[in-house]
Amino acid sequence: MAMRGWPLIKLLPQKTNFHFVKYARAAGILSVVLCVASIVACFVPGLNMGIDFRGGASMEVSKPAGQEIQLDRVREVVNGLNLGDVQVQGIARRDSNVDDGSTAILRFQVPEGRDQTQVVQQVENAISGAVGQVNYSGVSVVGSKVSGELFTSGLLALGVAIGLMFLYIWFRFEPKFGFGAVVGLLHDVILTFGLIVLFRLEFSLNMVAAVLTVIGYSMNDTVVVFDRLRENLRKYKTMPLRDVIDLSLNETLSRTIITGVTAVMVLAALAIFGGEALFGFSIALMFGIIIGTYSSIYVGAPIILLWGVKRGALADDAKPVKLGMASRP
Repeated sequence: MAMRGWPLIKLLPQKTNFHFVKYARAAGILSVVLCVASIVACFVPGLNMGIDFRGGASMEVSKPAGQEIQLDRVREVVNGLNLGDVQVQGIARRDSNVDDGSTAILRFQVPEGRDQTQVVQQVENAISGAVGQVNYSGVSVVGSKVSGELFTSGLLALGVAIGLMFLYIWFRFEPKFGFGAVVGLLHDVILTFGLIVLFRLEFSLNMVAAVLTVIGYSMNDTVVVFDRLRENLRKYKTMPLRDVIDLSLNETLSRTIITGVTAVMVLAALAIFGGEALFGFSIALMFGIIIGTYSSIYVGAPIILLWGVKRGALADDAKPVKLGMASRP
């Protein structure tokens, strides 16, 4: 049965003939400038660290079943205490596992030099005065030492992910393809950090998960392009390399657009309806998907053009391997 649910796909041309390599130099200069600016911005003014990495307290706030907590009011009164970053999110009740709006998780920063117990008591008094009698449970405080360890572990996870992706590309293709893929990954990660700094998005464990997802998406798109490029290099052995790259990018363009637009639409809905807790996560992912598509076209592939590819080696890889003892003369 033919699919009738995606009429907009018909608007995409079946075959394109864009000259991507023609603008690779200008795009490369732009990428270098943006990457340098992003790296500098990560130190000045620096990342807006969340509670996970800066330290703070968390508590569960609840009312009797059926009585809704005004999350906006809770967030407003706690923000009024000038404690820094404040997060309020509704959760399901422990006794019924149902989210009826009567239970929320509150996270806030404890300023340095202030007594943690007094700050927690001040927050409880402010909430009770604003929304009425509520119950507090699960109060916990994350110190700066633990937060520093979490930050180090998050950066280590990003480094390990990039290293594993490099090994995957190296074994699947060859080192020069792997180098282009890793440069593209670093490009995407650095620019995503630049976006986080530019819009002062909170850098938390959720944001680390977003960057890891960006790495996975970027690698997936790069593998698709490199697979087609390797196939075309074997097929068109006399065609100039720049023309083979343009051909490969055009052949995978429609797939890239459909996948990217679909993912961005879902993330846009998540950013609009997911609340404050998921807004930064969604924005970082949307940007990462867009920049990941860009890097596959104007970072990974042009690096292969600069390095060059030995067509003979690719042709030898395409030959089937015969197993067994070698024949004697």
